[in-house]
Amino acid sequence: MRYQDFQHILFERHPEGVLQATLNRPEAMNATNDRLHWELTQLWGVVGEDPGVKAIVVTGAGDRAFSAGGDLSVVEAMAHSHAETMRVMKEASDIVYNMLACDKPIISAINGTAVGAGLAVALLADVSVMAEDARLTDGHARLGVSAGDHAAIVWPLLCGMAKAKYYLMTADFIDGREAERIGLVSFCTPCADVLPRSLAIAAQLARGSQAAIRATKQSLNNWMRQAGPIFDNSLAAEMLCFLGPDVKEGLAALRAKRTPDFPSARMD
Repeated sequence: MRYQDFQHILFERHPEGVLQATLNRPEAMNATNDRLHWELTQLWGVVGEDPGVKAIVVTGAGDRAFSAGGDLSVVEAMAHSHAETMRVMKEASDIVYNMLACDKPIISAINGTAVGAGLAVALLADVSVMAEDARLTDGHARLGVSAGDHAAIVWPLLCGMAKAKYYLMTADFIDGREAERIGLVSFCTPCADVLPRSLAIAAQLARGSQAAIRATKQSLNNWMRQAGPIFDNSLAAEMLCFLGPDVKEGLAALRAKRTPDFPSARMD
């Protein structure tokens, strides 16, 4: 895999070994279709093997979204296909573990809405900078599936178990100010400052001792690696939910922009 092989991620090199990777499906709020979801499994290995990169900044194209989750067409396919569900399960696992394996600092510039697989990238980054008025949500419970693609491995570490349980079970949205207050992101800034602040942090890290920074990152990542069985279980539970009846109602409700009436919540 080479940089020119990516279809939905744009790359721009900045001074001092900083690489900017922009999720580029602005017409769909940078939602992950099949190709982009797969590309997010490959990105970290390509960056890791590039001797010209010391730090990477990930952001979203346009001014509306970092990444608005998975395309609903992908969700629908999963709800009707065991094979499709297993494919997405492997890729969701690869995104998490490949990000943890990348020893170079990853900074997320969360310039807009972040949901689903895009949110996984945003919050698994080593440093996260979020716009004040941007919003994020894990969103799985709203769809009728359990939180599985990254949340169990990192949310309790970032914001504590009490907040993690509340926001993951309700799927309420969180703006940048609240996300910083509870520790879910590193910094909150005005939208215009998100990318410049992220690039400045990346440049600062690129000027530091690469051996020390990378070893520090990998040591801290062991907190998440030891939670690997928790993550693996949560991902498997999520995929089982995709094969159940609630997700079909959740998908229909999302498309109709109405409140879902989940079969599992009915009293009859």
